[in-house]
Amino acid sequence: MPTRERFEARDEAGAVAGFVTYQLTGSIIAYTHTEVDPAYEGRGVGSTLARAVLNDARSKRRTVVPICPFLADWVGKHPEYEDIVVRTTRKIK
Repeated sequence: MPTRERFEARDEAGAVAGFVTYQLTGSIIAYTHTEVDPAYEGRGVGSTLARAVLNDARSKRRTVVPICPFLADWVGKHPEYEDIVVRTTRKIK
């Protein structure tokens, strides 16, 4: 569930395993940062968060701007979300 403009992944005990922050402007949602607690790295938390936030955006008919490098890279590997993601021809480094 979104809390303070972020989505959280929690473990069975309720501890935050990772989160994605975002900014919402009308129907455009920009995902600004993804962070996974080091204790949960390598367990698919980042991918689970990515899929959850993109499915949420799709269900709410939002256009996604993946500012976060992790999410931008993840979307590049999951073409099933291309229809809701804003693409630019310019690469930002």
